[in-house]
This record gives sequence, structure tokens and C-alpha cells, in this order.
Amino acid sequence: MTLYCPTDPQPEPVNAPYMLECVVVCAGYTDFLRHTLPQNKALFDRLVVVTDWEDTPTRKLCEFYHVQCIPTDVLETRKGHFCKGKGINVGLAALSQTDWVLHLDADIWLPPQTRILLERMKLNKNGLYGVDRFNVTGANKWNTFLTQPQLQQENEGWVHLSNNTFPLGTRVIHKETGGYVPIGFFQLWNPSVSQIHTYPEGRTDAGAEDFRFAMQWPRADRHLLPEIVAYHLESEGATMGANWFGRKTSPFVIKGEGVLG
Repeated sequence: MTLYCPTDPQPEPVNAPYMLECVVVCAGYTDFLRHTLPQNKALFDRLVVVTDWEDTPTRKLCEFYHVQCIPTDVLETRKGHFCKGKGINVGLAALSQTDWVLHLDADIWLPPQTRILLERMKLNKNGLYGVDRFNVTGANKWNTFLTQPQLQQENEGWVHLSNNTFPLGTRVIHKETGGYVPIGFFQLWNPSVSQIHTYPEGRTDAGAEDFRFAMQWPRADRHLLPEIVAYHLESEGATMGANWFGRKTSPFVIKGEGVLG
């Protein structure tokens, strides 16, 4: 394998100034957030976490990592609902929205080079961007992976999509809307240019609103970022929508650990 040589053409300079903000909704997902938040927070100029008033572990975790946490009743978790769109809007209202904004799920861990790669791209500020994801089933497998990670980006020249430990997740396409749809686990856009400042509301679960959000962009403006593959943490091989009405799956904990309370 040919290694990257210092005499090769150098990467293009980053586009500065570059503001990157993030909103995460976390209700009953502290076991995932304690893995993702320490990594992800360093990638953003500002990150806010929205949770419900009952989720004390999430609020304490955010305080420990000095991340703004906004407790709210709009999620309606007390009623057995999960109004995720309303929660996202609470977070968006706390951001400046002057440049790029990312809606990110609490169980998504972004690779360390994410910010560097994004800053090198000449992104279309009218566009909506998504990424692929590896599905990580089980905290023990994730912990083992972190002790000696398999390279994803290598030598400034390759992105490895094959992973001996985690399968690559499925992309969403929709024939009636032209194809690829960036779904809610990672949706990157520029509100100040697109003039899209809020998320759809009206559902009492976590389904469909992310699709409605993406449909505000025509297919020509919905893009996949091939340079970045996220890691989707899951405690077990659950069916799609298992947690759309609130947390139902088992805790994401390493064998022998206690469950967060």
C-alpha cells in the first residue's frame, strides 16, 4: 500500500470562518450519550442537548461535560409520547443558526476527523447533507473496538467502508421524491441560507418528522457525504422504530457494569 507522501498535493485550506452548531435530543438515552457526548462535543462550536425534566442522569452528564442542557415538557414523555420534532425546535431556538447546524441523534458517535473533513469540503449552503453509519450492536463490542480502532480514514486518501466488526447501515431512498433521503440521525444544513430554521412538529413519536424535514429540499440538494461514516450505537438488534415512542430497548452497558439511574 502506498502511503501518503509530504510532497503530494496538500489538502485545500479550510473555509473560514466556519461555524458549526449541533442539537441533540436525549430522553432516556443517557447510557448512549455518555459514550457519544465526550467525543462529539469537541467537533462543534456549540452543542445543546434537549431532554425532559425527569431525565436527571442526562442533565448531570451534560453538567459534567459543560454542555448546555435544556430540560422541557414539550417532549410529552410523561404522557408516554416522544414529540421529538418539538424537542429539536427547542434546541434550534437556542442556537445562533448563523452558519451550519447539525441535528444528531444521541446514539451517534462521529469519527474524530469529522470537523476537519467538513471544513475541507466546499458544501452547498442550499443543501441538506447526510452520512452513512456503521451499526454497533452491544457495548462490549464497542469497548473492544475503541481499544484498537479499525481505520476509517487513512493516509489522507482512503475511506474504509468495510468493517470486520460492524455492518454498514441501510440508506433510505424514496422513488417518488427522486431517491436519497438524509434521515434524522445526521442532518446537516445551513439555516441562514436555506431559510429553514425549524423542524416539523405534530407527531407523538420519533417517526416521519425527519423525512418531512428532508423533503423541504429537492433531490438535487440532498447529498450524501462519502468521506464520513458515523457509528450508530445500539444495545441489541432491535427492529426499526423500537424506541420511537420512548426508550424500550435494554441499556447500553458493558458486561459487569451497573445500569445508570
